[in-house]
Amino acid sequence: MKKDSVEILVGVFVLVGLAALAFLSIKLGKLEVIGNTGYDIQAEFSNIGGLKTGAEVEIAGVEVGRVTNISLKDYQALVRMRMKPGVKISDDSVVSIKTKGLIGEKYVSISPGGSSKMLVAGSTIQDTESAIDFESLIANYIFGKV
Repeated sequence: MKKDSVEILVGVFVLVGLAALAFLSIKLGKLEVIGNTGYDIQAEFSNIGGLKTGAEVEIAGVEVGRVTNISLKDYQALVRMRMKPGVKISDDSVVSIKTKGLIGEKYVSISPGGSSKMLVAGSTIQDTESAIDFESLIANYIFGKV
């Protein structure tokens, strides 16, 4: 009888450990398994400079969405973003790719416009600013082309 209770206790301990591991994997991987709500918008950039799927989308420093897909369309990078429900973006907003810190990760920043017309699901933002290429800036400075 005592051996059975020890085996049951070990089994429960292992199940709790596996559940905790799964939870941490989902949270640290920034995956959304349940509650993947919101709407998609997209923007075209000439250079995304290392932006990755899963990167944050921010307005005024507040996370309002995530990059869900990056593809190539007519030699332009097409970035699809999933916005949180309730976040309204005007159609004259400017989307830019920025870096957290000097050598940090890339993220998408949206600067709201003044228009009263809002984007709907599937819309494309027209005004974009590509990522800054620090390597070419440094090369231009070193070789005196500034």
